[in-house]
Amino acid sequence: MRSFTVGRAFGIPIKLDLTFLLILPVFAWLIGSQVGLWVENLNLFLDPSLSSETLTAGNLEWILGAVAAVGLFVGVVLHELGHSLVAMRYGFPIESITLWIFGGIAKLTEQPEDWREELLIAIAGPAVSIALGVVSYLAVLVTPGGFSTVRFLFGYLALMNFTLAAFNLLPGFPMDGGRVLRALLARNRGFSDATQTAAEVGKLFAILLGLVGLFGGNWVLIGIAFFIYIGATSEAQQTVMNAAFRDVRVRDVMTDADDLRTVEPDTSVADLMETMFRQRHTGYPVVENGELVGMVTLEDAREVPEVERDAFTVEDVMSTDLKTIPASDDAMSAFERIQEHGIGRLLVIDADGELAGLISRTDLMTAFDIIQKSGRADRITPSDQPVTEREQPSQ
Repeated sequence: MRSFTVGRAFGIPIKLDLTFLLILPVFAWLIGSQVGLWVENLNLFLDPSLSSETLTAGNLEWILGAVAAVGLFVGVVLHELGHSLVAMRYGFPIESITLWIFGGIAKLTEQPEDWREELLIAIAGPAVSIALGVVSYLAVLVTPGGFSTVRFLFGYLALMNFTLAAFNLLPGFPMDGGRVLRALLARNRGFSDATQTAAEVGKLFAILLGLVGLFGGNWVLIGIAFFIYIGATSEAQQTVMNAAFRDVRVRDVMTDADDLRTVEPDTSVADLMETMFRQRHTGYPVVENGELVGMVTLEDAREVPEVERDAFTVEDVMSTDLKTIPASDDAMSAFERIQEHGIGRLLVIDADGELAGLISRTDLMTAFDIIQKSGRADRITPSDQPVTEREQPSQ
């Protein structure tokens, strides 16, 4: 869903997803409606000597619920900042921190493949949550007994931050505990292999968590389980592709310009459709007098009604907003750009900016299939992994 930036911390944009605006009042209501239960738990675990009657008088419980919910999500932001600052220390830029329905996500522009770096980045978040829990508990101890509302809020935040740290350290890849597991596995095996093992453990954990949520009627746990399962599957697939395409350049996979079929801008849409049928291609660069002027696809041609296709030309329907990629870029970058723009192909340019060829999703998936069947990706070990050039730490 749509998100918007509400501020920045250490240069990192802090964003709120629309789902967060839906879940925040729900959390406030849940906490406020269960103040009595929370008082019992806090008295049991932290012994702040609170009274339910005092804290539920009038509308106080709803005020406590709202403040506690905001405090909880502030703790989530600080948790993600813990990950982010350590990642930045190792030279991994952070695109954003986003709060959404299931908590927070710190989006790294690049994933660490050194197990020590990933281990420290992964444990930084829970370490911050534990520190917040300790500070909140100390605040409970030093707050005078007459300030029961303050003692309740700090007690709640202490308990929830300890819970947040413990839950995140469970081995549900791609949660923090799953990343810790992958880092430990990657000490003596390939990063791709470690990811697949951690992902399988994460999916098993997600299934168990989903069953607990199903039998307990807890839809939040079911949602988290679904998120973990999808996240583990997605990241495992991306890691395998990264390993497969290591050192593979766009020029290695693309269709060269000499072999490329092109069309001219004055070709009728009817003739274009006939050409697509005969040649079994659904996208063509448009070239005029040897110069690239556009790109036309089957989707573009279909926008013209069949009875009018003789009257319209390629120039009328082609796109001049060309999505290109240098021939020297790695193949994974091409795949990510195709995914990002939701298109089927990219035009490839050489160092002089001239058309060098075309690379399609089909080209990439065929190359990936060949690499996988050859066993090339499986042979990559930590010692084989090249040191990539990264930005300097900004902190």
